[in-house]
Amino acid sequence: MSNDGGEYAEDYSDDTDIPTHFTPSAESMVHDGPRDVGIVFIGDSFVAGYGDPKGHGWVSRVVGRTHHPDLDLTAYNIGVRGDSSADVLARWRTEGLLRWQDRRERRLVIGIGQADMTQGLTTARSRLNLANILDDATARGISPFVVGPPPTLEPDVNERLEIIVEAQADVCSRRSVPFVDCYYPLSEHDQWLSELSASRDGRHPGQAGYGLLAWLVLHGGWENWLQIAG
Repeated sequence: MSNDGGEYAEDYSDDTDIPTHFTPSAESMVHDGPRDVGIVFIGDSFVAGYGDPKGHGWVSRVVGRTHHPDLDLTAYNIGVRGDSSADVLARWRTEGLLRWQDRRERRLVIGIGQADMTQGLTTARSRLNLANILDDATARGISPFVVGPPPTLEPDVNERLEIIVEAQADVCSRRSVPFVDCYYPLSEHDQWLSELSASRDGRHPGQAGYGLLAWLVLHGGWENWLQIAG
């Protein structure tokens, strides 16, 4: 697999002139009983919950706190440790569509960032990969939601990571896609820093750290996105 996204990103020379806004499919708007919603969580080791001794990560915590009488939710976690935006771009359709095939309402949560640096992707390529995922998803009637990468204990890594976070936020803003910033709220958070200090790699937290990530997601427009707020 090419680190720069290869054939999957060739549709667009940039992402600045593609005003894509999510429009749900007609079949998701007309139904009897609870809404049949399938959410695919795709991304890297943070989506997979790597490092959490309880094995919950932030995804299971968020799903466990998502309740509404009109919501029949099925969640699929297909996070892969080490996945970059190029990896997710290459696999989200095949793996996602398989899981959505019997769901009336389809939603996609994306969590990527740190592996883009590891794989040596440029900021422009990272930006374009995410833009292509969002544009393709919205064109297919799939509603996206993006969770940004959290900070590490390494200043040089954080300096590069901050640029990726800003790029992701801008890509999402241009498309009116919800974006949860996990970088700035945690960059000086004592509990987060303590979790990383006690971890094996200084990047992945333990149970409490994943609880912080879940809190940010739940308070980052989650219920509005699912249309269960209020």
